[in-house]
Parts: sequence; structure tokens; C-alpha cells
Amino acid sequence: MANSYEAMLVFSVTKGDESVNALVEKFKALIEANGTIDNIDDWGKRKLAYEINYETEGYYLLVDFTSEPEFPAELDRVVKITEGVLRSLIIKK
Repeated sequence: MANSYEAMLVFSVTKGDESVNALVEKFKALIEANGTIDNIDDWGKRKLAYEINYETEGYYLLVDFTSEPEFPAELDRVVKITEGVLRSLIIKK
């Protein structure tokens, strides 16, 4: 039984646009391989509310997806070990 989820990812912008685009594509491909993407809301580069690792800007990506209940834990694990991700939040809708 598939469930609906929402993932908010904030990427570091210090290594340039190519690095950010590579991360966006990586996570889109990972989610598509394990479920279906319902909607992607690309917020782009924004000022952070507070500094994270001495950075004041981040690239925001909001992804709504449907997948099996086991996948969000795997997605969270991959997000945590990926360099360039400042913050993430994955919730069940």
C-alpha cells in the first residue's frame, strides 16, 4: 500500500549551481526509482532564517511523492550521508 509523503530539502550553495543541480537530479532520480513524484516545487536560492554551518543561503526543494512505507527511511538515510545537504524533513501527508 503506497502512502503520500512530502520532502523538504535544503542544499548548500557554496559549491555553485552545478553542485546544486547535481543534488536535485540525484534526489529526483532516487525518488522516481522507488515511487512516483506527484509535484516538485522548486523554491530556488533563499536566505536562511539562521546560519547553518556558517552559511546564510540555501537552495530549497519541496517534493511531493507517493511510495511504499519503507522508502522514506531509506531516503532519509541517503540524505543524511550526502554532502551538500544542509537540512531535510520528510513527512507523511
